[in-house]
Amino acid sequence: MKQTTVLIANRGEIACRVMRTARKMGVKSVAVYSDADKNSMHVAMADEAYFIGPAASQQSYLAMEKIIQVAKISTAQAIHPGYGFLSENTEFAELCKQEGIIFIGPPSSAIRDMGIKSTSKAIMSAAGVPVIEGYHGEDQSDECLKEHARSTGYPVMIKAVRGGGGKGMRIAHSEKEFLDQLESARREAKKSFNDDAVLIEKFVDNPRHVEVQVFGDQHGNAVYLFERDCSVQRRHQKIIEEAPGPGIEPEVRRKLGEAAVKAAKAVNYVGAGTVEFIMDSQHNFYFMEMNTRLQVEHPVTEMITGTDLVEWQLRVAAGEKIPLMQEEIALSGHAFEARIYAEDPNNNFMPGAGPLLHLSTPPPDSFTRIETGVRQGDEVSVHYDPMIAKLVVWAEDRQAALKKLRYSLHQYNVSILCSVLTESP
Repeated sequence: MKQTTVLIANRGEIACRVMRTARKMGVKSVAVYSDADKNSMHVAMADEAYFIGPAASQQSYLAMEKIIQVAKISTAQAIHPGYGFLSENTEFAELCKQEGIIFIGPPSSAIRDMGIKSTSKAIMSAAGVPVIEGYHGEDQSDECLKEHARSTGYPVMIKAVRGGGGKGMRIAHSEKEFLDQLESARREAKKSFNDDAVLIEKFVDNPRHVEVQVFGDQHGNAVYLFERDCSVQRRHQKIIEEAPGPGIEPEVRRKLGEAAVKAAKAVNYVGAGTVEFIMDSQHNFYFMEMNTRLQVEHPVTEMITGTDLVEWQLRVAAGEKIPLMQEEIALSGHAFEARIYAEDPNNNFMPGAGPLLHLSTPPPDSFTRIETGVRQGDEVSVHYDPMIAKLVVWAEDRQAALKKLRYSLHQYNVSILCSVLTESP
């Protein structure tokens, strides 16, 4: 291992998660924190912690130069970006490279190519990965887009090419409503991503969101660690994730995995990534996008494969080969993850913030993981995502895992003196 010190350019649950593996491997962890997080769990867990600015993420967790400066002061050889914030930022990946710091993630070229939906679909199509019918071209005129929607066949999805989290995404059920939905998608895309370019896709009725965990190294190897089903969503945000995908036959599983590896190899992928597919009722699947980072739901994959993906990330970033080859990766049992949010169910599940007055969880064991970044008495900040923890369970089959999840959720009690926000931070 080249790294003896790793800076975690993140906060909360994922920062704590990375630190646990770093400690297990004898790697020193460095935390960064904003005004809002000075007393937080990830700061207490770290070997060293450095203040980087005000609560607003633009002035702290997204402040690239400040984070690089801390890496130099702390003599960190590598930076783990977690997920969110700078994890899929090509500029930050490049900056790390220029400064001689290992970015624990893929090359910036892979982040760039996969970050634009139209580019990624063209690359996937050329690599032989199934891509859903539609239009991903540069002509963004109303007439061109309308014509492609007609030839694709209604209903169609209109999606921001730089989209994510459901923003800039609309369904047009007929030609009559197409232009209104197009205008609405463009407005939201411009506001969210400062780019109003869209693509057109055939809308899949009763779709399943199935994603494959892939891993690549610097020696040209790439493997898949089976699939997760993330179809249970609210406002296009995943709430319950499970692995493997229920009802998926071994042959379809193999084809999914092989398609995902093709996708990873097409962009010379290094590290942990997720290839997302949309699956129809006949189990046909089509490439949607690739997330060029560790996903929130990676623990369900770890539970069914007996792996530590953060350890893999650190080893591969240090130039080692992937710890297991494809034939050595075995699937065992079934796992579920439930995201625990600070939200008010009586107010349309709007995000909340405030002190954690009471927190009790099911006892963690080898089949139950509590991935969290908060303790009783901590403050849930108005400035960041309302997810405060993840409950992950494993059992020998899906029914047993579901029963365990239900039982464990009943044992999970959170009480927040809540001030509800009018919109998500």
